[in-house]
Amino acid sequence: MKDVIIIGAGPAGVSAALYTARAGLKTMVLSMGNGALNKAEAIQNYYGFATPVTGQALAETGIQGAKNVGVDFIKEEVVGISFQDKLIVETTEANYETENIILATGSPRATPRIAGIKELEGKGVSYCAVCDAFFYKGKDVAVLGTGEYAAHEIADLLPVAGTVTLLTNGIDESMDIPAGVVVNNAKVNAIKGIDRVEQVEFDDGSTIKADGVFIAYGVAGSTALARKIGAEIDGNKILVDENMATNIPGLYAAGDCTGGLLQISKAVYEGAKAGTEVVKRSRKGE
Repeated sequence: MKDVIIIGAGPAGVSAALYTARAGLKTMVLSMGNGALNKAEAIQNYYGFATPVTGQALAETGIQGAKNVGVDFIKEEVVGISFQDKLIVETTEANYETENIILATGSPRATPRIAGIKELEGKGVSYCAVCDAFFYKGKDVAVLGTGEYAAHEIADLLPVAGTVTLLTNGIDESMDIPAGVVVNNAKVNAIKGIDRVEQVEFDDGSTIKADGVFIAYGVAGSTALARKIGAEIDGNKILVDENMATNIPGLYAAGDCTGGLLQISKAVYEGAKAGTEVVKRSRKGE
């Protein structure tokens, strides 16, 4: 078991890992890549570089530095977090127990542009099956997504819902389809309803009945993971205190996912702060 698991290998996550590993904590970083930083062509507003540096070079240097002090980097997709005596990070490959988690996967930069999603959030549009599945017992639900994150949401809904439909929105699914799930590959035009979700409308004008639509687009970001364990959020940002701690003991967040200035310098500071707070918590034996 690791003392701390950090989800995200960007500046915030790697910065946190440096502090926890140097303090002697067993540290694991789970990620599917370096995210937005890796795509930056040239960075010239970050301390310590006389000439612009590529995002990829900065990311690779940071990760190598963390590896040099003993951080384990694992490339696995995180699909959920939960609590069962210990905090548990669920990936497509395994479940990992830990005393502390730092969420640092950045801020979602793309959401499906489908009419009705924003308007019906909390009125049948949900982002967390484990949170809301109970309310759809025996009802018709749909999951919007194509990958392992969508499969994870479906697994929570199947034992409860009356019917489950996977909406791929015109994209080929990259997952094994469980028995009992209906797949609709049509492009989604809108999610409709007066006061609550009532149906999903497709580009060809056809519709299906739906009491709820669960959004599981792409991979689970920090905000989606925070929702699963009951952490407080505000829109697309996770609410933290001055120590980068959420309202869930042992759960911290750092970087773009906490809102504010979306800059490397801010992410590095918050990662360092979260890492040092995890070290303090571990030494106190909380």
